[in-house]
Amino acid sequence: MDRANNSLSNLCIRPYRETDEAAVIALWEECGLTRPWNDPKKDIARKLTAQPELFLVGAEDKSVVATAMVGFDGNRGWVHYLGVRLSHQRLAYGTAMMNEAERLLIERGCPKINLQVRSSNAAVIDFYQRLGYQVEDVVGMGKRLIPD
Repeated sequence: MDRANNSLSNLCIRPYRETDEAAVIALWEECGLTRPWNDPKKDIARKLTAQPELFLVGAEDKSVVATAMVGFDGNRGWVHYLGVRLSHQRLAYGTAMMNEAERLLIERGCPKINLQVRSSNAAVIDFYQRLGYQVEDVVGMGKRLIPD
């Protein structure tokens, strides 16, 4: 179901549709969210196998302007690929996407959201801190299970 955000009347936050793929990937590339070791088409396909309703797209006039890939593992919520088209940044679209992600996670009984932000990305760290997120004394670790 499409949901219009009350504070941003032109922004419609809705689940991802297959027809969004090219626009979503272009937005991620514009925002610098893609990496050579993460094939965005594979990341989208993988997300669509688990909680696809939590893959959010922010659309304005039928154009994709924001995304958030949300998940809940029963213990923690996660948000990946939060991105806002450069021309739409600083207009509260990122905040609207995070508010919707939080709402959906609370609806599922999620007690806490974890985020991974590159330590060099001070602007994004500041953004999340303004939303009430805190830098925690943890080390993010990962292990590639399937090479892309």
